[in-house]
Amino acid sequence: MFSRYVIEQYRPDGLRGRFFNFVGVGIEAVTYDEMETYIGRWISDKSDRSHHIACLNAYCVALSLQDGRLRGIYNRADIAGPDGMPFVRWIRWVMKTPCDRFAAPDIALHLAERSSETGHTFYLYGSAPEVLEHVRTYLEGRFPHIQILGVHSPPFRELTVEEDDAICEEISCLQPDIILVGLGTPKQDFWIDDHLDRLRGSVIIASGATFDFFGGRVSMAPRWIRASGFEWLYRLLGKDFWRLRKRYTYYNFLFVSRFLLQMVGLRKYRVDRYSRGCG
Repeated sequence: MFSRYVIEQYRPDGLRGRFFNFVGVGIEAVTYDEMETYIGRWISDKSDRSHHIACLNAYCVALSLQDGRLRGIYNRADIAGPDGMPFVRWIRWVMKTPCDRFAAPDIALHLAERSSETGHTFYLYGSAPEVLEHVRTYLEGRFPHIQILGVHSPPFRELTVEEDDAICEEISCLQPDIILVGLGTPKQDFWIDDHLDRLRGSVIIASGATFDFFGGRVSMAPRWIRASGFEWLYRLLGKDFWRLRKRYTYYNFLFVSRFLLQMVGLRKYRVDRYSRGCG
């Protein structure tokens, strides 16, 4: 019944990807092992463009219903992974394909731990200066082997051309393997899209509230709550209620209502799943 919403596409590197059409956004059945293979291939050529890992949840998809550029960014991400257990379970059930949860904090911790073997280096971009320093201290304390080449907290406004050129030059000189961008959705997605071709040989991950979690500003839900699929409720009832109330009420309702209409055939959504270029 739902197979018509499954999209299969060959990647530019010749590997075949499988995606599910969530109201116009193709979200991929992908595992951490596959991610590591892709990352190793991508960063092996520091002259190539950078690559984008998008961690997509109901809020992201709902926003994309109202913004065609954002929908395009998600659909041309090099990995469009499911952030949220409901997405993961749906993909596993419908597509009968192995799939991991692509939550940015989990990915960051996984890559940081694995960097003792892979040697991957990191750069942190976003959030307030004091939060970034807490994040750096947290990661270096938990993973003494980690190599954080630099951090940058941009001003809370649009950067001037000169400021943007300076940060691009700094990152290009450092050549980090992994760039974690925590500017909030959708600002971080637009930033990544604007810089994928300007920054070479890195993997850029939209990291959302990762810096707030690691920096201690917001507590992360216990693992059993995150596995249950109700992390959104835990966050909604926490200290960020007023900031998140619209996200977890209006936008969740928007996504669920459109998804149900799609599933019963009353609304149709096309996924223009395409690549930025070979990589």
